[in-house]
Amino acid sequence: MFVRWRMTAHPFTVTPSMTVPEAVEIMQTHGLRKLPVLSDGKLVGIISQSDIDRASPSMATSFSAGELVYLFSKLKVSKVMTRDVVTVGPDALLEEAAIIMRDRKIEILPVVEDGELVGVITESDLLDAFIELNGARVKGTRLVIEADDQPGVLARIASITGAIRTNITHVAVYRSGLERSLVVLGVNTLNTDDLEKQISDAGFTLKYRLRNE
Repeated sequence: MFVRWRMTAHPFTVTPSMTVPEAVEIMQTHGLRKLPVLSDGKLVGIISQSDIDRASPSMATSFSAGELVYLFSKLKVSKVMTRDVVTVGPDALLEEAAIIMRDRKIEILPVVEDGELVGVITESDLLDAFIELNGARVKGTRLVIEADDQPGVLARIASITGAIRTNITHVAVYRSGLERSLVVLGVNTLNTDDLEKQISDAGFTLKYRLRNE
């Protein structure tokens, strides 16, 4: 799955010359915690709620409450934003974006193509993609099958579903830290009694069943 398929296109943005209260208003109106900052159409930074929070207390130590309110109302986005912005291209795989976000501990990743901001990838976008890739909301049944990690296992399972004319809708394999692999098999039916028997007869172990009606 490519980034362009799951990114939020045409995101809300601000400019460096806008005031911080203006940025805050956009964030609050649209339920956002971060905004890309564009100058002449080019990405120059990101402003986040944490950036704003860090800026406020530093002034409070030197000014009165009234002065603080006035200065904050005039504070420009350019003085608060994070300038070193990590980006990703729209044709990168979604897992590449996920790794960048996880390793850099960032909640939003701007998507840039030919120097232009074309979208953003957020944690919510990644969660939606994970749900879709695993077929968690697709009508049917998801079976978790324990199997040896060796060549031909998926082919054997596919041959079983093919023999009883059951269509596979989704499949995933989990190996990390396990002695045997777990194959999560999504099929397009709620009645899996025959399939489960065939899987057991073939030497596999059924660990879990989830039906989505």
